[in-house]
Amino acid sequence: MRVTTAFNRLLDLPGVWVRQVSFEPGRVAVTVALKRRRLHCPKCSYSTPNRESLQQRDSVWRHVDLGSRGRLEIRARLRRLRCPEHGALVEGVPFARYGARFTRDFEDTVAWLATKTDKTTITRLVRIDWETVGRIIGRVGEELLPADRLNNLFEISLDEVAWRQGHKYLTLAGDHREGCVVWGTEGKGQAAADEFFDELNPEIAAPPPPEPPAHPGRSSWQPAAAIMVPFGPCPTVAVGEGIHGAWLAAGEELDPRLFARASRLSAVSMDMTGGYAASVRANAPQAEIVIDNYHVVALATKALDEVRRERWNELRALDPTAAKQFKDARWSLLKNPEDLTERQAGTLAALTASGGKLARAWALKEMVREIFKPGLTVAAVEKLIDRLLSRLSRSRLQPFVRLGRTIRKHRQGILAARRLRLSNARAESLNNKVKLIVRRAYGFHSARAALALILLACGPITLTLSHERLT
Repeated sequence: MRVTTAFNRLLDLPGVWVRQVSFEPGRVAVTVALKRRRLHCPKCSYSTPNRESLQQRDSVWRHVDLGSRGRLEIRARLRRLRCPEHGALVEGVPFARYGARFTRDFEDTVAWLATKTDKTTITRLVRIDWETVGRIIGRVGEELLPADRLNNLFEISLDEVAWRQGHKYLTLAGDHREGCVVWGTEGKGQAAADEFFDELNPEIAAPPPPEPPAHPGRSSWQPAAAIMVPFGPCPTVAVGEGIHGAWLAAGEELDPRLFARASRLSAVSMDMTGGYAASVRANAPQAEIVIDNYHVVALATKALDEVRRERWNELRALDPTAAKQFKDARWSLLKNPEDLTERQAGTLAALTASGGKLARAWALKEMVREIFKPGLTVAAVEKLIDRLLSRLSRSRLQPFVRLGRTIRKHRQGILAARRLRLSNARAESLNNKVKLIVRRAYGFHSARAALALILLACGPITLTLSHERLT
């Protein structure tokens, strides 16, 4: 068998013939020729039989290494074409992405490694720098991310995660039904959520043109511009003849065009911080805002820790010896009672037996945990929340008084989580995975590369390696 035939079968590159193989020091160079005669634009689907000029360009791509012989390079001589949309360009090749100096197989391998292992391992194994890894991840993610991933969203989560020091955040939108991250952007709060809704309905993002007069000058056969709304006695409402909302001030109306924006969303889960709720109310007023009960318990635990630190400072000022005996109290108080070690359980028993504000704070935290345990009906939880709010307001513990105000403010969203049986547990597990990925991507200097890596690992992307395609 000839060497070119052997490499043609071994590499199995689409759309090319292997013409020459040369073994050079530290590398194997494989020269290929395109099978097709038509020239294809690398940025779109345009193709033409005509060349822009007689000029040709010698291009080189790095392929997956071949054993211990070193680098494997693919070389080809490419022609130039003129695309009506993108101008004069070098023709595209079927085995590499536009602007890449690596083949698809190489980039897919690097992207898969980036979702599984750390920076040092990747750079040493494939022998490229970390910034190049970031650019590869961006290209792979942009190509493989499904364009229709936002088409069928009904129950979503909005949450932020810190990705670099200096209070830099990424906002992620997750699909509860599919259990994956479908969208992300840099920043947090209402501006980031508005950006998500603008992308969800790009045709509504731009301000609409001024409407013509509703009745004067209109022919009798010409219908009034109208839009479907999800409620009401009639299926349409004329554009410009707004719908009055119960939450709007007297004299104000709700433009029915708003119902076309994200109209399929039925519930949006979030935490109790940031401006996500304001954006949801403005862009998807039919969606129910859901506050996951996990965040309520987390706030109760945080309030308990504030009381614990306050008590620690008091003991340290009065009796440093007694403060040392308080050393194991933190995890004894914050952990669930069923997860305590024998030593921690003994410490907790001593603290509760001694009474005082720390024992009262722990009892309030446990009361919050018991209320939001699974198995209780919505009516029972509503009554228990009323009792809890009464106790929190009379606790004389400022962290728990603030907790009561927060629960009262988000009461409807907290009850909606129980009524809809919608939990952010899956979203929180995704966030833990995202935090691990963000730590792994610490060398990335742009949010675009970090988001691409998050979507590769936690998004609706199926990354298929070259050997898997062969099977």
